[in-house]
Amino acid sequence: MKEEERIILGIDPGTTIMGYGVIRACGKQAEAVTLGIIELSKFSDHYLKLQQIYKRVHGLVEAYHPDEMAIEAPFYGKNVQSMLKLGRAQGVAMAAALSHDIPIFEYAPRKIKMAITGSGSASKGQVAYLLQQILKLQTLPTNHDATDGLAAALCHFYQQQRPGASGGYKSWNDFINKNPGRTRK
Repeated sequence: MKEEERIILGIDPGTTIMGYGVIRACGKQAEAVTLGIIELSKFSDHYLKLQQIYKRVHGLVEAYHPDEMAIEAPFYGKNVQSMLKLGRAQGVAMAAALSHDIPIFEYAPRKIKMAITGSGSASKGQVAYLLQQILKLQTLPTNHDATDGLAAALCHFYQQQRPGASGGYKSWNDFINKNPGRTRK
C-alpha cells in the first residue's frame, strides 16, 4: 500500500514579519519544500498589512496546494493592543486557508518548541539549528520567523504521527502492528 503524500503549510503570524514554511510529508518522512518571510514593515497602515497577509498566504496556498495548515497560536502578553493586532494577523492568514477549505491546526509556541527540541523553553536559534539537522537544510535564513513557520508545520507532522492522532495510529496495537521491528510483543 502506497503512503499518501501531504503538504503542510506552517505559519508564524506577525504584523511586522510573518514567517512561513512548507513541508512535504509521506509516511514517517518529512522534507522541507520552502520557507521564508512576508515583510510587512513597509506598510504603515495596519489594514494594508492585513490585506498583504491575506494576499501572500493565498498565494502560498495557490503555489503549494497544502492539505493542512499549522499556525502558531498567539501567546498572552501584557500589551493588549499588540495581542489584538497579532490575533487579526493570525485570523487573516486562517481566512486565506479557509477560503480554500484547508483544515487549520493551532499550536502554542511552547508545544512547537517542545516538538522540535524537546524543551518548551528553547530559543529560536535552538529551534532553527535542530530544524536544519532534522530536515537536512543546507543553509538557514537569517530571520528566525521563517524557521518558526517551518517548525509549526513540522510540529503538526509530528502530532499526526502520535498514536490516536488523526492520520497517525489508531491505537497502541495499531502502532505495534505497523512497526514490528521497533517493539516487542
